[in-house]
Amino acid sequence: VQLQASGGGLVQAGGSLRLSCAVSGRTFSSGVVGWFRQAPGKEREFVGYITWRGVSTYYTDAVKGRFTISRDNVKNTMYLQMNSLKPEDTAVYYCAARLSGSTYPISSPYGYEYWGQGTQVTVSS
Repeated sequence: VQLQASGGGLVQAGGSLRLSCAVSGRTFSSGVVGWFRQAPGKEREFVGYITWRGVSTYYTDAVKGRFTISRDNVKNTMYLQMNSLKPEDTAVYYCAARLSGSTYPISSPYGYEYWGQGTQVTVSS
C-alpha cells in the first residue's frame, strides 16, 4: 500500500487548507486511514481517522468542529479539510493506513502499517 500526502502550504490564521492522501497498491475492505501531525520538537499527534469505506470519522478534541475528513471512492483519495486554522496547527501532516487488528489504540501511530511522506502546514499569526 502506498500513500502520498499533498496540499500543504502557508496560510494565515483563520484560513483554510485541504490536504489530500492518495492511496494506491493493495486494495482492502476494512481498516482506517488516519491523519497525524508532528510539530518541531513534539511527538506525532493523532488528528483523526476515516474508515476505509468512509462510513465513520473521528477527530481529536483539538480539531473537532474545524477539520473534516472525507474520501473520494472513485479516486481512492482521502481528504483533510482544515478550516479556522490556528498557529498551533503548524506541523508536518501525515496520512497513514491501519489495516490489521492492531492492539495499539487507534490514536497511536504505532498501530498504522503504512505512511505517506508528510506535507508541511504552516499557519502564520
